Amino acid sequence: WGGCGDNVEYGYRFAKEFVDAKEREKNYVRGSEEQARMLMNLQNNEAGRRAVYKLADVACKCHGVSGSCSLKTCWLQLADFRKVGDLLKEKYDSAAAMRISRKGKLELVNNRFNMPTQEDLVYVDPSPDYCLRNETTGSLGTQGRLCNKTSEGMDGCELMCCGRGYDQFKTVQRERCHCKFHWCCYVKCKKCTEIVDQYVCK
Repeated sequence: WGGCGDNVEYGYRFAKEFVDAKEREKNYVRGSEEQARMLMNLQNNEAGRRAVYKLADVACKCHGVSGSCSLKTCWLQLADFRKVGDLLKEKYDSAAAMRISRKGKLELVNNRFNMPTQEDLVYVDPSPDYCLRNETTGSLGTQGRLCNKTSEGMDGCELMCCGRGYDQFKTVQRERCHCKFHWCCYVKCKKCTEIVDQYVCK
């Protein structure tokens, strides 16, 4: 065990004191919207810290003749930023809807679901409908957006068009093709045209 490991314990404690300080410094009326937002932020801050903490892993490096692992040095290392982001995106997609009780505690809007743990994200305001244009929220809507007919992801026509359907049209695409390297030193390409199907949300 050696090397310069990431001090995850210290990072967790420091982040808790630093980030949560803003939420804890104000006294809100019990059961108010402000208190609900404060409790939501504290819950989500903790979930974020735990995601980073949970994904921290042991990294090792081998030492020895011809790359043999006769001696191994290991240290604790934070996970890649993208990996943490992916985990939090999963939690965002399954976040629990909460409301404030008269006692000043967050409670589930729908009691059929399990109470969120400290690793789960919560929300108190429903998200605006991004399918439709809304000047107030700054949503442009999805009408007229290009979509991918074969994708089942966020760019797929089923999801992006919000059940309104889509129109198909043909378009001419021009791109460089049959590129060759000539000595010395340039690349010469031809221009190819191709007619492709494209799809637009209604």
